[in-house]
Amino acid sequence: MQLPITVDSPKVFASEKETYYFDRKSARKDTAEIAKHISAFANAAGGKLVIGIEDDGSITGFKRSGAREIEDFKQSAIVDCVPSPAVSCREIPVVNASGENDLILVLDVAASTDHVIARKKDNEVFLRQRDKSVRLDREQVRALEYDKNQRNFEEEVCVRSSLDDVDREILARYKAFLGTDVSDDRLLRSRGFLVDGHLTNAGVLLFSENPTKFLPCARVRVLKYEGNAKATGSRMNLVKERTFDGPIPRVIDEAKAMISSQLREFQFLGDGGIFKVIPEYPEFAWFEGLVNAITHRNYAISGDHIRVSIFDDRMEIQSPGKLPNIVTLDNMRNTRYSRNPGIARVLAEMGWVRELNEGVQRIYDEMQGFFLHDPIFTEPNDASVMLTLENSITSRVMRNQDAIDAAAAHGGDGSLNEYEVSAMQYVYSKSRVTTRELSSFIGKGSTLCAKTLKGLVSKGLLAWHGSSANDPSQYYSLPK
Repeated sequence: MQLPITVDSPKVFASEKETYYFDRKSARKDTAEIAKHISAFANAAGGKLVIGIEDDGSITGFKRSGAREIEDFKQSAIVDCVPSPAVSCREIPVVNASGENDLILVLDVAASTDHVIARKKDNEVFLRQRDKSVRLDREQVRALEYDKNQRNFEEEVCVRSSLDDVDREILARYKAFLGTDVSDDRLLRSRGFLVDGHLTNAGVLLFSENPTKFLPCARVRVLKYEGNAKATGSRMNLVKERTFDGPIPRVIDEAKAMISSQLREFQFLGDGGIFKVIPEYPEFAWFEGLVNAITHRNYAISGDHIRVSIFDDRMEIQSPGKLPNIVTLDNMRNTRYSRNPGIARVLAEMGWVRELNEGVQRIYDEMQGFFLHDPIFTEPNDASVMLTLENSITSRVMRNQDAIDAAAAHGGDGSLNEYEVSAMQYVYSKSRVTTRELSSFIGKGSTLCAKTLKGLVSKGLLAWHGSSANDPSQYYSLPK
C-alpha cells in the first residue's frame, strides 16, 4: 500500500519511487508542467512535489544551468492553477550533484474536497493515478465535479423523461412506507424528484419503469462461477448470469433473491446432537454490500455497471467510481458521507440503507460473528470500489455436499452410516479428528471409531496422517 512521505529528507526524496502521493521534478521544468502535477495531487488525495531533483534521483537544485527561479514555483499554485489549491512551500538546503550548496523546494499540495483544480493556461484537469498525473477527458472531469459537489448528479433534470415514465407500483410501495396518500405528482415534486414535468436523475433511478432508457449502465449484473477464478474459451466456467435493470427498489429485491438462490447452506452436528444449518455468508454482510454498491455508486460514469461475482471461495461486489469525496479505504468505517443523499434517503425510508460507515462496520461484525475473514475493500484501477467476502476453506468444503456425495458413491453404495456422518461433521467443524476425539463425540468405543475412520479413508473422504499405526499423534483430516 502506498503511503505519503512524512519526512523532509533529500536522501529519501532522491531515492524514493514516485507514487500516488509523491513526485519529483527538475527545476528546469516550466511552471505549466508543475501546475499539471499540482492539479493532479489536489484533485486526488493531496501529495508532495519536490522541485530540484531529476527523474533519476540526481539532486541538481536551482544552480544548474537552465533552472528557473525558485519564486516562480512558489507562486505556481496561485498563478498557474484555477482555482488556487492550498499549497505550502519549504526550501531545504542540499549539496547538489556538482558539490555546490544549493536548495530544493518541497510543495505540499492539499487535497481539494470542494473544487476541481484546473491548469489555468488551457483549463486542462489532471488527476493522480498510481505514479502518474493523468489528463481527464470531459466525462471524467464531470464525474470529478460530482464527487466534489460542484455538481449534483442526482438533482440534474433528465429532460427526456416525464411522469409517464414512472413505475406506479414502485411509487405506491414508497407511499405506503411513508404512510401518505398524496398524488404521485405532488409527492415526487415535494421530494425533488420531479421538476417542471421531468424526472431528475435520482427520480429516474428510483421510480422510472426503465432507468436504462436514460442511463444505460444503471444495472446490476450477477454472475456465478464454478471454481475460484474466471476462465474463458473452452474452459469458460460461468454457470449462471442475470442482469437487473429496473427501478432501484425492484433491482434490490430481484438481485437479492437471485444471489440468495446461488448460495449454499451446510449442516453440522451441534451440542446435544442437534443438527444446525449455517449459511455460506451472513446475509446481512452480502446484502448490505449490494445495497451500498447501488446506493453510493457513481452513476455519472456511463461505461460500467455494478457486478456481483460469486466464486466457490468468495463473493465480489464491484461498483463503478472511487469512494465518494472525503471517504477513503482507511477511514470508511468511521466517516459519514453519501454520494447520492436523495437515493440514500428513499432507500432508508424503505428500510434498506444505513449511513455508509454504520453499514460497513456491521459487515465487519457479521463476518467476525461467523468466524470468517474480515471483508476486504479495494479500489481496483482507481476506478471502482470492490468488496470481497471470503468464506473459510473448511466451511467451503463442508458446503460442497455434491462433492461429498460423489465421493461416497465412488467408495461404495453411495451412503454413509450414522457414525460416518458424525465423523465427517466433526472434521468439517474442527478440520481434523483423532480416534479418541470421535469416541468422545459419539459416545462409542475406540475400536468402532477406528474402524469408522479407516472406512472413510478407504472411501476417499478422509486422509490419514501419522508415522505408524501406533503413532500417538496420528489424526484424520479432509483430503487436500
